[in-house]
Amino acid sequence: MRIIIAGGHGKIALRLAARLKSGAVGLVRNPAHVADVEATGAEAVVCDLEKASLDDVVRVVEGADAVVFAAGAGPGSGVPRKDTVDRGASVLLAEAAERAGVRRFIQISSMGAGKPPAPGSDEVWAAYIKAKTEAEDDLRARDLAWTILRPGRLTDEPGTGLVRLAPEVPRGAVPRDDVAAVIVALLDNPGTAHRTLELVSGDTPVIDLVATE
Repeated sequence: MRIIIAGGHGKIALRLAARLKSGAVGLVRNPAHVADVEATGAEAVVCDLEKASLDDVVRVVEGADAVVFAAGAGPGSGVPRKDTVDRGASVLLAEAAERAGVRRFIQISSMGAGKPPAPGSDEVWAAYIKAKTEAEDDLRARDLAWTILRPGRLTDEPGTGLVRLAPEVPRGAVPRDDVAAVIVALLDNPGTAHRTLELVSGDTPVIDLVATE
């Protein structure tokens, strides 16, 4: 399989690429990040989704088996980039996938998306949740075999392979290793299309749980 991973230098994306190896293509905006992606065994392509045209992105995704949106503006970014990356880049990538005939699309969103931010929330957090919610809404309206994954609080602890995945779960944390493992399982299970699933650590092996979702 050829899997396009947007946000290819991100912590989840690098873990995912390491699992997929030569089947992965990590999109990065900074040429200095190419070596880190290639060190996982994946291919790296420089493509800045904040600046690229639709035609540019269509050319990148053509011939792929699936697309994973793992990009994010990241810590320290302000309100404007929450919109241009967390919403705008996802919309652009989904449009490109649709144009290129790549139907399988996994979107990494966030627990809390789909609801208004709590009163008194930090301005940047509120912008982030709004951007993720709008990206989800855009994806659901498309003719794609989409799955939206909403992880809880992300950690760099070693993965356990044990998770809780359902349309709604209690708030909690989950290692990025386990998020990457769940994405691989979702890619292997087309029956999870048109599902919005929340993810935290739990007591069910990843493969067993995804097989039932």
